[in-house]
Amino acid sequence: MASSAKRRQLGRIGPSVSPLGLGCMGLSHGYGVPVDRGDGIRLIRAAVERGVTLFDTAEVYGPFTNEELVGEALAPFRDEVVIATKFGFVIGGTGLDSRPEHIREVVAASLKRLRTDRIDLLYQHRVDPNVPIEDVAGAIKQLIQEGKVRYYGLSEAGSGTIRRAHAVQPVTAIQSEYSLWWREPEEKLFPTLEELGIGFVPFSPLGRGFLTGTIDASTSFESNDFRNTVPRFSAENRAANQALVELIKSMATRRQATPAQLALAWLLAQKPWIVPIPGTTKLQRLEENLGAVELELGPAELQEIAAALAAIPVHGARYSESTQRMVDR
Repeated sequence: MASSAKRRQLGRIGPSVSPLGLGCMGLSHGYGVPVDRGDGIRLIRAAVERGVTLFDTAEVYGPFTNEELVGEALAPFRDEVVIATKFGFVIGGTGLDSRPEHIREVVAASLKRLRTDRIDLLYQHRVDPNVPIEDVAGAIKQLIQEGKVRYYGLSEAGSGTIRRAHAVQPVTAIQSEYSLWWREPEEKLFPTLEELGIGFVPFSPLGRGFLTGTIDASTSFESNDFRNTVPRFSAENRAANQALVELIKSMATRRQATPAQLALAWLLAQKPWIVPIPGTTKLQRLEENLGAVELELGPAELQEIAAALAAIPVHGARYSESTQRMVDR
């Protein structure tokens, strides 16, 4: 795959990785029935064979089973890949826990599940309002000094929090949602990341599947699919948001690409330090997504997309109210 020939650096101090990573959550968590373990391992290894070097997981996915899957799949390639995982949720309960002693416990357990002696990129999954971010960054700094963690990241963190954390331990990457239908990071986050030299890893770069053009108002999700709780995925909002999908489809057709490829190519064109992590359970979709690396959008096309997006309002919140309360802004 041509993607193996290209690399992007995650921030000023971070690792060099493939332009697209693989978000592994959906193999075990969040989108209905988990995939068969053998199928999940085969998909992850197929990604490695096609040049993907960044793999994203978290202790809460499953919980625990996704880290175990990723660890087994990547064991033969451990030194060729960058494994990112996350801490911060109370497993089996509710709320957040980023106390330094808890971070150490989570890292010890994650290292075993991932079958490795170091975590390449460790994210705080959500900012814990009860623990000063300086204490969190200090705990990560110590783990980096001990060789158990290589790089420090934050997920869904606001600029003020990022600056405070970065002053204690340099932050390598921020992970947050970003796509053609969620562009808030451009205004609020990007100036901070650019100034501090921090990379950006967009999750849900295909709008949780919506931007692929395979979901409409009549689509039904499995009962344990978290999109059932997301306002943006109500039948009414799915119908209202079709205008955006139609725009993406028409532009993709013109470039002899798929809607997913156009949506990912648009992300890659925004900043050289952006590394999206689309997830999939299907080899065909993996290969389709990786094709986006070869689709370069010119200035005129990007201006056309920007003008069209400005005229299309997106309907529905991206999170339920309870989940939104955990987002640091």
